[in-house]
Amino acid sequence: MRIIRYLAQSGDIRFAAEQPGGRCLDIRGDIFRDYEVTDNESKIVKLLAPIEPPVILCIGLNYRKHAAETGAKIPERPVLFLKSPGALQNPGDPIVLPTRLRSDEVDYECELAVVIGQKCKNVLRSDAFDVVFGYTAGNDVSARDWQKRMGGGQWCRGKGFDTFAPLGPALVTKDEIPDPNSLGIATRVNCKTRQSSNTSDMLFDVPTLIEFLSGSTTLYPGTVILTGTPEGVGMALDPPQFLAPGDLVEIEIAKIGVLSNPVVAEE
Repeated sequence: MRIIRYLAQSGDIRFAAEQPGGRCLDIRGDIFRDYEVTDNESKIVKLLAPIEPPVILCIGLNYRKHAAETGAKIPERPVLFLKSPGALQNPGDPIVLPTRLRSDEVDYECELAVVIGQKCKNVLRSDAFDVVFGYTAGNDVSARDWQKRMGGGQWCRGKGFDTFAPLGPALVTKDEIPDPNSLGIATRVNCKTRQSSNTSDMLFDVPTLIEFLSGSTTLYPGTVILTGTPEGVGMALDPPQFLAPGDLVEIEIAKIGVLSNPVVAEE
């Protein structure tokens, strides 16, 4: 099933199930516990990010070729950093380039996003898919100057500005994607392909990440895991090519769709 989250004409926020042909039917109930698809056709005013996560767990250096292009050593364990829920952005809404804490090196990163469906802890790799609800597309937007030089040696500042975590366009339930590590993944900037890879290039696959992230740590329903980005990021190009006002960034993942966001400067 493809699930969207949207602002309705009534002013409330709802979930809906996409139907063949583009119609959407409202969902009643808690999507993580007990829900049903109704016969009510959705009256969509605005498409929203498909989930409001309690936390966004992010994995760095998780594609072999991306680690190579940045000159980084292959990590022995998953490299973890966090984005706050305040970084969330909707499909179609702008990525805002910071000006108060200015960055001139804002980059894109296409990523498969895993959505956890139940409270869990110490999940074995063999049981990892039992706690997955579904998948969506994510963009781990990154201010490289803050990440590399001005952030005090950690990544959260450069990765955590408002709008730096677009998600969407839909949440695809796990039954539709039996193998999340066999998906084509790409980024286009102004219709030109910058990244083109496959999730099979991950150093640590989805079950391994869930086992690691849940180790001695409780994960809650709605937790989003951004699983890393492939090669082709803007900072690794010659010369580097960072995002600028007026750009359009499109993240595409097979079986999920296209997440599209324009780029503007902070007022």
